Amino acid sequence: MKNLRTLALHDVGQRLWLDNITRQLLQSGTLARYIRELSVTGLTSNPTIFEHAIATGTLYDEGICVLTAAGLSGEPLFFELALEDLTQAAGLFRPIFNDSQGTDGWVSLEVSPLLAHDANGTIGAAARLHAQAACANLLIKIPGTPEGIVAIEQSIFAGIPVNVTLLFSCDHYLAAAHAYMRGLERRASA
Repeated sequence: MKNLRTLALHDVGQRLWLDNITRQLLQSGTLARYIRELSVTGLTSNPTIFEHAIATGTLYDEGICVLTAAGLSGEPLFFELALEDLTQAAGLFRPIFNDSQGTDGWVSLEVSPLLAHDANGTIGAAARLHAQAACANLLIKIPGTPEGIVAIEQSIFAGIPVNVTLLFSCDHYLAAAHAYMRGLERRASA
């Protein structure tokens, strides 16, 4: 049964996104219930959210062992685990994405925070993560740093769905919006 309060929010153009992801949330059916009963229409994540999820339980231990045995460590291992969870979440949100023609039903994965001041590194990471996820409803989150603005434009031009984080002023917001528009214009022209 849908929650009437959250549906009322939808009626005035507001959407509920969950700012959390854990294997427990997925495996217990809690995320599916939030979607079904609370009309949650999207989910965002970041490295801190995943670090907390991985460090506070045992649900990732087996995956870590398998990935470590396969030769992964550090960030590649981290992103493999994150993508496992986020692609599963994207599957749960996919009907919403399809029904809304892409307006709702998104999940979000942030590039490494170590790339916040590396435009080319961010561009490469966004492309790799997008390709690896292979989910139409997975956004790549890019920080709104000056270097991130370059990466936002290039990623949008490349057809990668992007959302922007770390916008702390009107100037940052406008820079991100202009980068988004330049990326769309370049893509349309190409």
